Formats: sequence, C-alpha cells, structure tokens
Amino acid sequence: MTSKQPHTWSGPDASAAKAEYVRSMFARIVPRYDLINRLMTMGLDRRWRRMAAELAAPCGALALDLATGTGDLAMELARQGCAFVVGADFCPEMLVAALEKIRCGAARVPIAFTAADAQQMPFADNTFDCLVNGFLLRNLSDLNGALREFRRVLKPGGRLVCLDLTHPPRTLRPLLWPWFRLAVPIMGGLVSGDFDAYTYLPDSLRTYPDAERLRTMMLSAGFANATYRRVGLGAVAIHRAVKPD
Repeated sequence: MTSKQPHTWSGPDASAAKAEYVRSMFARIVPRYDLINRLMTMGLDRRWRRMAAELAAPCGALALDLATGTGDLAMELARQGCAFVVGADFCPEMLVAALEKIRCGAARVPIAFTAADAQQMPFADNTFDCLVNGFLLRNLSDLNGALREFRRVLKPGGRLVCLDLTHPPRTLRPLLWPWFRLAVPIMGGLVSGDFDAYTYLPDSLRTYPDAERLRTMMLSAGFANATYRRVGLGAVAIHRAVKPD
C-alpha cells in the first residue's frame, strides 16, 4: 500500500496486492464471519439474500454464486429451486466453511463448491442461466473487466444479480455514516479480533461507483435491462441485468 489513505493500492502491482490482501483478510475472519454479518445488518442480510435469489429467477436453473463465502446465497438459490448451484470463491478457508454447512444437510439439491477468481473464471462461455454475488464487487480491482467476465459465462438471456453496499442517499448519510464508519469497525473488530478487516469495510466504498453509475457500467459491459433497488435505508443495493439473447 503506497497511499496515505488506508486500504488503498497503487502502482504496477496494485491489482495483485489488493487481491492478496482481500484473500488473506477473508481467510482470517472465517470463524466469526456469519455472526458478524448478522450483527452488522441486524439480521437483514438473510432477507437481502432471499431477495437477490428471487430476482435471479432460479427455478430449474444452473446457477453460479460467485464469491460464495460460507455458502448462504448458494443455499438460498437451492431452496428456491435451482437444478444445480456452483458456489465459487477464491478464499479456500471460506469454501471449507461452506462445505461444512452442506454436510449438515442445509441444501436440498446438489451444490458444488470450487475455487475461482471472479475476474478470470474457469468456466466456458454461455454456461450459466443465472449468476449472483453478494458483497463481492467492492473487492474487485477491475470492476469493468469482471462485469464482462460475468456476461461471458452467462447464457443468452441469463440473469445477473449483484447484492452489495452502496453510497447511501445524501439525506441519510448523517444517520448512517456513524454506524458504518464507527460502530461497525469497532463491533467487527471486537467480535473477530481483527480490527483491520473491519476498517477495510468502509474504506472499500471510497472508489466504488454509486448505484446509478454501477447500473450504467453494466450496460456498457453488454448487459440489458439493468435496474437496481435500494434496501437497508439506502445503504445496500441489489442490481439486476440480463445478457441479451
């Protein structure tokens, strides 16, 4: 890291440095990851994942849950009727936790977990009926390239659904920023024992596009019918787009 800003990368190796930081950070917080998600969102993250899965129209589909983490969104896709779900993540420790959930009988249909980088996926063109991701996009070093990669692996007519934090409306920022920039890092650090990981969370929005700009980027990447819905008092957005036939 070469900038005075925390969690900011620059230089010729910036992309690789950010990727390695994100990978190691998520590996460290696996044991408390689900618990902290529930605490930070007051349990609403489960509802948001259900909404994201519904927007993907998963019934009978071959689905890809990218940056699957501990597998919650993959299992929600399964509950909503997917024929088969692939959960992919580039953090092996997260995949181990997801597999443990599956062994406990949480899924009704086959789910396969695999290691994969969202920006260079090991899947053939036109493979999936739908692609979903939860809280992935802010962690990518090349968002435009990743959106093109999402389009590549989707079948014509395939649905893309992205759930992530976003910049809240200006009128609500005085209410939300103290929670997001002070309470969440302190709570996450105390519960996980890793304060750096949860100061990265608000820092990750510094260069991230707002909801409308992200919608425009999806269109520029070749998607159609890009829309979004704000939830969580406007601090979270669920984007949906379609790969043209």
